[in-house]
Amino acid sequence: MGILEAIDHVIQLYNDYVGGYLVLFMLIPAGLYFIIRLRFLNVTMLWHSIRVVAGKYDRPGDKGDVNHFKALTTALSATVGTGNIVGVSLAIYLGGPGAMFWMWVTGFLGMILKYTECTLSHKYRVFNSDGSVSGGPMYYMRYAIVQLYRAPVLAKVMAVFFAIAAILCSLGTGNMAQANSIADVLNTNYNVSVWVTGLINTGLVLLVVVGGIRRIADVASRLVPVMAITYFISAFIVIIAEYDQVPAAFAIIFRDAFSGTAATGGFVGSTFLMTMIWGVRRGLFSNEAGQGSAPIAHAAAKTEYPAREGLVASLEPLVDTLIICTLTALMIVLTGAWQSGIKGVGMTVEAMSTGLGRIGLGNLGGHVVALGLIMFAFSTIISWSYYGTTAANYLLGEKFIRPYQYLFGLFVLFGSVWGIDIVWHFVDMVITFMTIPNLIAILLLSSVVIRETRSYMDAMKKAR
Repeated sequence: MGILEAIDHVIQLYNDYVGGYLVLFMLIPAGLYFIIRLRFLNVTMLWHSIRVVAGKYDRPGDKGDVNHFKALTTALSATVGTGNIVGVSLAIYLGGPGAMFWMWVTGFLGMILKYTECTLSHKYRVFNSDGSVSGGPMYYMRYAIVQLYRAPVLAKVMAVFFAIAAILCSLGTGNMAQANSIADVLNTNYNVSVWVTGLINTGLVLLVVVGGIRRIADVASRLVPVMAITYFISAFIVIIAEYDQVPAAFAIIFRDAFSGTAATGGFVGSTFLMTMIWGVRRGLFSNEAGQGSAPIAHAAAKTEYPAREGLVASLEPLVDTLIICTLTALMIVLTGAWQSGIKGVGMTVEAMSTGLGRIGLGNLGGHVVALGLIMFAFSTIISWSYYGTTAANYLLGEKFIRPYQYLFGLFVLFGSVWGIDIVWHFVDMVITFMTIPNLIAILLLSSVVIRETRSYMDAMKKAR
């Protein structure tokens, strides 16, 4: 057994027997707790959240780096990525169609978790020497826990652990998984060498990330709407062409969510628990709710109300998981691609090609998925570079930002040429390193979130 294989084996043992269960038994209860304490805020304030993103409450004098829309698109560009195309197909391959149901659960509860963590992040953000903003879980762990619990050692340990995990996750979740998917789809569809893809992608990423959050936000605000609309329309055409089978597809997903699927055909999930675990894993990878990544981007938003930015953040799982991932899952189930035995992006390509082929556009399927995946993944990479940069700044100071960015570029190349299994196993592991301490922190700080929520509601009432 080679070194990489041995490392991969250890990672799989952790994922299978430790990390997967810890996240499962923390994420859903935490989401239920906050959704009850905050009285389904993600639903009752949905229209208000949309108005905030539209600029209804923007004020030029507010402190921050970017407006609400750019903060949202930056965070969305980090979440709307391979999880929507490759992640859904892997969840179905490994856990059966019912895994999508648990992705929905993760997405719905994720709306309130995003609200919670982004409200905290904005409240405890700090301003750097150049006037830019830094924020995220390491900051509310470091300052809020000391403030509330007088536990400086615990606060510092949690913050440092999270920042290290964020750097690892930026190299894995936001980098290698995305680069691997770009290389895979170009190699599968167009026979482009993974080394060529890796080198070109590395150069393009470095051109963007050295420009900081403003350049990243500018690129993301242009890429996200275009890529989302293109993929949405294409997937919607496939679903409309099979509209009479849509109820049956939903029935398969709901039935399989609680019964599990026999380990035959193209997937290996065989029990209810495995279906749930893979749905939650891929749902978390898709929308990152509770993981603590999006709060880093939302801390830069221009607003005086932390809860207002939290409401903006709550829209991300709605767009990412409840809408875009659902389109992918329905395509895969409706076209029968879930029974193809194909693993990874190939299953989504098969679904898109089969669906468009039934209306005479089959040749477009692979191109649409390839284009969507490349744009999704590239925007995710550049946004995650900012997350890692913020963590590196917190740990080591501003002088280490540039070395981190070059290291980040190197991992784009690694992700492009390494095999899909070891990349995704590494991703599943490092996600838990961020998620577990972050969930503990937001539960410890729930009183702060409730207080900020009440304060914002009172302010909105007075403004009427």
